[in-house]
Amino acid sequence: MRNYIADCHFFHAALNTKMDKRGFESVEEMNEYMIQQWNKKVRKNDEVVILGDLSWGKDEETNELLKRLNGRLFLIIGNHDRYLKSKDFHTERFEWIKSYEELSDNNRKVILSHYPIMFYNMQYRLNKEGQPKTYMLYGHVHDTHDQRLIEQFQDITTSTIVQNPGGEEVHIPCNMINCFCMYSDYTPLTLDEWIACDQKRKAVSTKLSK
Repeated sequence: MRNYIADCHFFHAALNTKMDKRGFESVEEMNEYMIQQWNKKVRKNDEVVILGDLSWGKDEETNELLKRLNGRLFLIIGNHDRYLKSKDFHTERFEWIKSYEELSDNNRKVILSHYPIMFYNMQYRLNKEGQPKTYMLYGHVHDTHDQRLIEQFQDITTSTIVQNPGGEEVHIPCNMINCFCMYSDYTPLTLDEWIACDQKRKAVSTKLSK
């Protein structure tokens, strides 16, 4: 089973009290809760693709953290993954470390980047049933005004009609999902779970805005 998650920011006290306002009593409590949520879902041989900004901790702190997290880990580099620059960081805990990747997930392509890509590879591809064949998974923007702008862009894009190569009028697909850890209660999710989570969150947001 492959799971995805972004922007955990282990050891990042400022995100608990300021930007994200996560509401934990301390950064230690935040760390322990995230480890608990992770290991409750992820088994030893499950895959977890981390979409950047795993840890704000130093090399030794992050080494110890990785010993406690279940699963086979893959890292998409985020702008805060500074521990990677240390010669004392144990990179072998990751199956690979990359800035960008494209993988297959149950006959669908996933575009993986810490930063949202508005026009991603194979964006227009649909299967015979008209369902998306490609999803762009990202992090970086957390639950900020930047995420609201991305959602506005998605609304504009999906309401735009163009002609496909067969001459049919179709709406432009825009299947971008922010895998921000707070959206999943700090739990790594499968692609299908993220699709459901994203749809539910946006439906609630639309209802509240009316």
